Amino acid sequence: MDATTPERSTGRVALALQGGGAHGAFTWGVLDRLLEDGQRFDSICGVSSGAILGVMLVQGLVRGGADGARAEMRRFWRRVAQAHAISPFQAAPLERWFLGGWDLSNSMMWQGMEMAMRLFSPAQINPFGHSLLRTLLNDLVEPHLLCDPRAPSLTVAATDVSTGEAVLFDNKAIDVDVLCASACLPFIFPAVRIGDRAYWDGGYAGNPPLAPLLRPIPPAELILVRAQPAKRPGVPTTPTEITNRLNEIACHNVLSAELAAMPSSVKLRSYDADEALLHLPISTKFSGEEAFLAELFEAGRVAGAIT
Repeated sequence: MDATTPERSTGRVALALQGGGAHGAFTWGVLDRLLEDGQRFDSICGVSSGAILGVMLVQGLVRGGADGARAEMRRFWRRVAQAHAISPFQAAPLERWFLGGWDLSNSMMWQGMEMAMRLFSPAQINPFGHSLLRTLLNDLVEPHLLCDPRAPSLTVAATDVSTGEAVLFDNKAIDVDVLCASACLPFIFPAVRIGDRAYWDGGYAGNPPLAPLLRPIPPAELILVRAQPAKRPGVPTTPTEITNRLNEIACHNVLSAELAAMPSSVKLRSYDADEALLHLPISTKFSGEEAFLAELFEAGRVAGAIT
């Protein structure tokens, strides 16, 4: 962790949550440890998996305080693992049994998906927009809890396909459609339509946007939990690796610009995932393997314990 202040702030505390697919389990671990240590959050902004965690966090806080939030986040990741157990996207047996790894890229399903992505658009592959994530969220998201007077301010961002701008949804507007829009990877899923606008993953316009956390009055402290490494060694060679790195660079540059423009009065506490995620293959962003998620969760808890 890179922290500008070792003390816990006595003023308002804002929480910014990056997206990163299954790598968001690292964020889960950080938040679990912070809640265990009594950390409070007055406002939250997230994209993609960070947005979903933000919703689980707020729902749990309303339902049962810090312990409720920890339980709600665990419930989400348990459902992810259960869904993955019957998914065709599994690590190859040799990879899992003999190498002890989580790489999906050697599986036939992953290779088939990569080939399909080069030849067809998501709308051609999945014309009805079927999403296991949507099915899971329909069971877990309770919008009425987000509107409870005790709920912290929550903002979820999605990227408007037409304008390229971040569109912000507050507590009253957040539902399953908004979360699916915020997590919509355009090479895998058709754009999510809400009203007359189409949306892609919120990370393209800000991972996450900081503006809603700094307005109208900047907080005393901003806690940033990253779910993507800022740097990667070597040069990516496969189309998937190249696309992923381009996305990471774009998201990192937007966030860096926002951090540079942040008022100097705001103390930054940043939990970085580089050590935990740097050497993981890109395909692991799509792995819901229970043991893999538990590994990232524990890495996040270790990071969250550092002050």
